[in-house]
Amino acid sequence: MRFGDKDKEREIRPFLKWAGGKRWLAPQVVEIIGSVRGRYVEPFLGGGSVYFSLLPERALLSDKNSELINVYQVLQSDPAQLAKLLQEHQKNHSDEYYYSMRDYAPTNPHRQAARFVYLNRTCWNGLYRVNLKGEFNVPIGTKTSVVLPDDDWRAVSRMLKRAEIVCSDFEVAIDTAGKGDVVFADPPYTVKHNLNGFIKYNDSLFSWADQLRLFDTLLRAKKRGARVVITNANHESVRKLYASGGFRMNVVERASVLAASSVHRGRYEELLIS
Repeated sequence: MRFGDKDKEREIRPFLKWAGGKRWLAPQVVEIIGSVRGRYVEPFLGGGSVYFSLLPERALLSDKNSELINVYQVLQSDPAQLAKLLQEHQKNHSDEYYYSMRDYAPTNPHRQAARFVYLNRTCWNGLYRVNLKGEFNVPIGTKTSVVLPDDDWRAVSRMLKRAEIVCSDFEVAIDTAGKGDVVFADPPYTVKHNLNGFIKYNDSLFSWADQLRLFDTLLRAKKRGARVVITNANHESVRKLYASGGFRMNVVERASVLAASSVHRGRYEELLIS
């Protein structure tokens, strides 16, 4: 696959399972975005479903999760080493091995990245959760495959070479967007009337004040000439906020997959804002 040949490009399957990820919505987001004349800016990268569907020529990919960003940076520069380490994890995988790796804190970036992907693929539902000490604490899941048949690390690496990949706050990334750029923001779905006023975002808190700061940051980017596409909770507080900035809103529906039992899973509405 030659990435310079648009007619020969194909969507790259995201290699991480990410709670709240937009794999299910990526086709609709890509249709709204269309072509990108400037850069594609994504400040809440997560599993990167929209990026790998859109295949832009230039991008700024950002997230506040330093371990996540390290995975993308390692893949960008050295996919072969990551693939080799994942083979080791596949060979050794067991309940005992999983928990030993969960407690392991490697300092080498390649081993950090391989550990992250290994835990993501074998933990419960691909959930990323840490305790108050910032330690990953998700139990083992039912999946045992660490190396998947459709893994194409070289293709992923070639695509990531188009991007600048940074660990930063969303405001820093979005404030670089200008005329011709496209910003896609998929923030944590905090709403104004949460009982506690915030939800967890990686190992920090994402508050309603952060939602307001995100709105202001996106509005500035829009006024600079960037196109902005956002996903968020379909809640009165969110609708009122984005209506005040002249944004258009469409309601989209998704199925929840996080409940342990399918009996407790339902369908939920979200907003697709542009």
